[in-house]
Amino acid sequence: QMKKRYPNPERAATLDQLIASAVNLLSTIYARVYFPTYSNGLKDVACYLGFRWSEPTASGLVALAWRREWEHSHRPDLNQMLATYNAEDCAAAQIVAEALSALSQSAAVGNADVVDVATLKREYPQRLGNIEFALPEFRRINDAARWDHQRDKVYARSNKRLARVRRNAPTSVWTVPINKVVECEEHRPSNCTGCGATTIYRWGRLSRTVYDFKLSGAGIKRWVVLYSFPRYICWQCKTTFHQYAHQAKYGNTMCAYAVYQIIELQVTQNAVTKSMRELFGVPASRSMVNRLKANVAERCEDTYRAILDKIVGGALVHADETRAIVSGKDAYVWVFTSLEEVAFVYSAGREASTPQNVLQKFDGVLVSDFYAAYDSIACAQQKCLIHLMRDINDDLFKQPFNDEMKEIGRLFAELLQPMIDSVDCFGLKTRFLHKHRRDVGRFYQTLSRHEYQTEVAVGYVRRFEKNRDRLFTFLQHDGVPWNNNNAEHAIKAFVRLRNIIGGTSTVKSLREDLVLLSISETCKCKGVSFLDFLLSGDTDVDTFVSKR
Repeated sequence: QMKKRYPNPERAATLDQLIASAVNLLSTIYARVYFPTYSNGLKDVACYLGFRWSEPTASGLVALAWRREWEHSHRPDLNQMLATYNAEDCAAAQIVAEALSALSQSAAVGNADVVDVATLKREYPQRLGNIEFALPEFRRINDAARWDHQRDKVYARSNKRLARVRRNAPTSVWTVPINKVVECEEHRPSNCTGCGATTIYRWGRLSRTVYDFKLSGAGIKRWVVLYSFPRYICWQCKTTFHQYAHQAKYGNTMCAYAVYQIIELQVTQNAVTKSMRELFGVPASRSMVNRLKANVAERCEDTYRAILDKIVGGALVHADETRAIVSGKDAYVWVFTSLEEVAFVYSAGREASTPQNVLQKFDGVLVSDFYAAYDSIACAQQKCLIHLMRDINDDLFKQPFNDEMKEIGRLFAELLQPMIDSVDCFGLKTRFLHKHRRDVGRFYQTLSRHEYQTEVAVGYVRRFEKNRDRLFTFLQHDGVPWNNNNAEHAIKAFVRLRNIIGGTSTVKSLREDLVLLSISETCKCKGVSFLDFLLSGDTDVDTFVSKR
């Protein structure tokens, strides 16, 4: 506005340069940096940073009054006050700009004076869970407001119908009919397993109830078997022992049913517990279902290791990572997949040590996004071109009038489109894709001939140059895709499970989920049923596939 009001041809270039290089500090601060002030005004922020104006009452409104008075009186002292106020405003803005630059560096090195707001405890709205009270009286008052306490002890005294519902509530004693009784006879042991004595007597009988399901083409039903077996005692050390001491209380079919519901169908453990209690009359609990899942995960640990070893020993690996929440804290889950195997790996952080340890002996082609952690792995790499195309597309929308970005986007699209047509027509075969390497050379020659001026265009040229050996590796290897969609598809399976689990899972429980989810996704890739694999009792997926 000042340039238009007071045109000066001699200073036009300088003014244009100043206008082009101007930065709105308020837009940088707003919703990004929170100073301990009542507003984001220059006076509040600069005063907090230690700057002081020579005139304590100076402000924009007071400056208008000074200007109006000067127009009538032309007093030199008013002119000096206005000039000093404007200069001090400029100095205050410089102080704020330097503080913002220092803040970004302090946050990078972990300065205690700078706090990331994402790490602050959320005060409102309150989340469900235990609340810490400063006074014990608050705890007692809060307990009196619980739903079950009021319904059982308060409402039931004033509502006869609720009182009848409370009296008729089901008890915790379960009487499940026995479908089959198995009498197990065992020969008397020749000696004690503890002390070696030979004086062994029979000491009554014991029983064990095993709960299980039976599957058929018509549905599923509960199946309860009672095992009765003799008990023996060593007359010397008084040790009792019997053959079925460690008989599992829940059968393999029930374990497979629970795991299938949790992993494959993404049903919460509370819902699985409720369905087993109400639909099948099984005395199930939340902890029991969790133990079933843990037992199956422990049994499948060798299967999981075999899947991961096969991925690392192959010629192609897709990798990706996503955030997980463990006990309310951030963690990460990495996925490594080939075309037929999928393995999820837990990590406390996003450091490069996890993919480095997993892919330490891998010598094939790694397909990944542009996360710098993958660059440290010593193997041939193919960067996901879909990620690069999406980044270019986003910047084109952000800067629709940037002709340089339009040119880079056009050149990249013209380079990639014939390659995609060849892949769709002939597949990922080098003898059909090798011809496009000449197009890649011409693409880089075109980029080098242009001198781009805008910052975003120069950034993409540098990005192309930096990843020159990683962008078009698929043209030189058979069976290597040009995108990372295999890993992204696998990571979506964990995201769906993560939405069901929430943030209350422990590290142990999450590792168990990842073992079972790895086998489930591997079964999908191989075209077999995860439930059938669990029911079969096999420990190797390939062996199970060969039987099918």
